Amino acid sequence: MRTNFERRTAVLISLVSVILVSITSPIAWYVATEEAESAIVSLANEETERLLAYYHVLDFSNEISREGAQQAADILAGGFFDIAELYGASGEKLAEAMTPSGAKVEDQLTKHAMPVYMESSYESMKLPDGDWVLRVFVPLHFVKSGSESLAGYFEGVRIVPDWQRRQITTTAFTAALMVALASLICGAVLYPIVVYLSKENRRRAKEVLDSHISMMEALGRSIAKRDSDTGVHNYRVAWVATKIAEAIEIPKDSMQPLIIGSFLHDVGKIAIPDSILLKPGRLTDDEMELMRTHVDQGESILKGIGWLDDASTVVACHHEKWNGTGYPRGLKAESIPLAARVFAVADVFDALCSKRPYKEPMSFEQSMSILIRDSGSHFDPDIVKVFEGIALGVYKRLDGIAENEAKALLQERVNYYFGL
Repeated sequence: MRTNFERRTAVLISLVSVILVSITSPIAWYVATEEAESAIVSLANEETERLLAYYHVLDFSNEISREGAQQAADILAGGFFDIAELYGASGEKLAEAMTPSGAKVEDQLTKHAMPVYMESSYESMKLPDGDWVLRVFVPLHFVKSGSESLAGYFEGVRIVPDWQRRQITTTAFTAALMVALASLICGAVLYPIVVYLSKENRRRAKEVLDSHISMMEALGRSIAKRDSDTGVHNYRVAWVATKIAEAIEIPKDSMQPLIIGSFLHDVGKIAIPDSILLKPGRLTDDEMELMRTHVDQGESILKGIGWLDDASTVVACHHEKWNGTGYPRGLKAESIPLAARVFAVADVFDALCSKRPYKEPMSFEQSMSILIRDSGSHFDPDIVKVFEGIALGVYKRLDGIAENEAKALLQERVNYYFGL
């Protein structure tokens, strides 16, 4: 079964192939038509020069050439061209001949001044009656005394016959079709290559991400075990924070730093002595001051580690309070980052419901009464209100849960938000 990526890739490559076909096929048609016209003109030039040379009409200064000009024009008009005109070097018309078909289209051709051009050229015209006409302009030269001089001008009009039109159309169509097929084949060949490279890239990215998450878990567990002899708190609180964030519809791209920050929120406690960290009784003012340094310690640990940088917001601000009495910066209300406000509710709820060295777990009702009491002082009241709607389900899902079960809960969310 194709993945969403493979379906999108197939659609995009097909779209690009169609666009290429729509661009390149008309170009190929145009180029093939131009080349066919140029070939006709080149052939006309060669035949004209050969015939004029045969009748010694390349030097109009002598009377013999002037007499041969009309004869050459008659032959040209009866052969490759429908209208043949010969002009002298000063632009005066010396001879003209045309077929009945040429006479029929002559009035439809645009008139022009006396010829003065120095290079061969041609015009391709579609006349109102449907005829396709090629009009050729050729400067004529002759060599005298070792130097080349302008002898005059030849202008010929060819009405492209049906068979030649069909031939040109067939050639142009074949060229356009070949370009179209090449574009489509290119797309068909590129698709499996792109899919393979993407899968390989995703596999490698997943390996890197897996290693990052494993490192995150190892770091989080090492800190949690110093604090509570278990890593379950980090899994629980990160999962609860994710559920709250989903309930308030935090953007999906903000979930990764929230999960990482929640899991590593207490990473700074690695710098706190066990005598303070595991003290069962109330901390003294000096001990509390030292304990509070874990926030700055944690922020400094995560800062500069690229994939952990965004997570430092939760680590740095998870002890700030809605009324501005928190630490370390005394931030107030919405100046506290949203992720930190979400985490504060999840952290305190899990701490109240969990057994710690200094306390027994509280009941759901006791825990919620404290959250509601401190709503508007410690916690963002809007987040507490949203949490009230999901709190009982969260509590029941986590009550008595083992570490491996909590890990599985979080892993499912990690897989979703990290694209594993």
